[in-house]
Amino acid sequence: MTPRFRKYNWQLAPASIRDIRQRVFIDEQKVPPELEWDDTDEIADHYLAVDQGNTPMATARLFSTMEETGFIGRMAVLPEYRGQGVGEALLRHLIAESAGRFQELRLSAQNHATGFYERFGFHICSEPYDDAGIPHLDMRCLAPSLAHQALADRTQPLILGADTESWLFHDEGTMLGLMDSLVGQAGQRLWLYDNLLDHDLYDRYRLRELISAVARRHRLSEVRLLIHDDKPLVKRRHQLVELMRRLSSRMELRLVNTDYPMEDQPFMLVDREGVLYRHHFNKPDGFAGFAASGRVKLMEESFQRMWDAARPSMELRELPL
Repeated sequence: MTPRFRKYNWQLAPASIRDIRQRVFIDEQKVPPELEWDDTDEIADHYLAVDQGNTPMATARLFSTMEETGFIGRMAVLPEYRGQGVGEALLRHLIAESAGRFQELRLSAQNHATGFYERFGFHICSEPYDDAGIPHLDMRCLAPSLAHQALADRTQPLILGADTESWLFHDEGTMLGLMDSLVGQAGQRLWLYDNLLDHDLYDRYRLRELISAVARRHRLSEVRLLIHDDKPLVKRRHQLVELMRRLSSRMELRLVNTDYPMEDQPFMLVDREGVLYRHHFNKPDGFAGFAASGRVKLMEESFQRMWDAARPSMELRELPL
């Protein structure tokens, strides 16, 4: 079945959108009406999926409170159309609508539906919580444009441990989307090796928040930053340096010892399966892998050797918070 999609604001939305949500959420799932209908409807774009005869089948809404982040919600498929690919087609359409518009997509998924959303590049980013008496988890896609491009030939794009094909990148935007998608899924370990912590690449608010979450996630969390040059960090405040000094037991920065063998290409390792590798220190050109355990194992041995020979940055220790 190939649905067609129509987009409305709430004031002009047909009654069928309200009817679908009434049947699925209020009648079927017993969501209280006062929770189902909220002020967000007024600011959201509402999507209606219809068949070739214009019969309504499903609905969802898409809204933004900050221009960089889009939120998908109230996604509902009528019982008689489930199992026919209608929900998949609707979610693909929402991702396509978001590509190039939002840097991040978020949604609240019922526990049983998380596997469905992972197939489209969304990963879990919260602990379970109750919403209207139903267990939920927050999920996000940190690179909607990349997910949209990949859905034609990948299952579970951008999902750590599941996306088995390598991603090639040749521009900074793609590289940053892959970097953030990897860091955002780190459970315990993030190792980074580079010439320096370039401000354009690493001095970003979103990356700081993602790394902060990694460092705080587990009592054995480990964030290691291994660089050649700390002078730019001394001259100009850097968000990762400030974060490191606040989380000194979970984050550490060292300087490469040039008297020992060292790698000629920068890379980042995430847990035991994620890697982002650049061919040059000064170019956004390389590859990323989300299920590359073999390659990660080889590179972590090289990182560990450089780390053991490295020294702390005394200059950064003296900087005031």
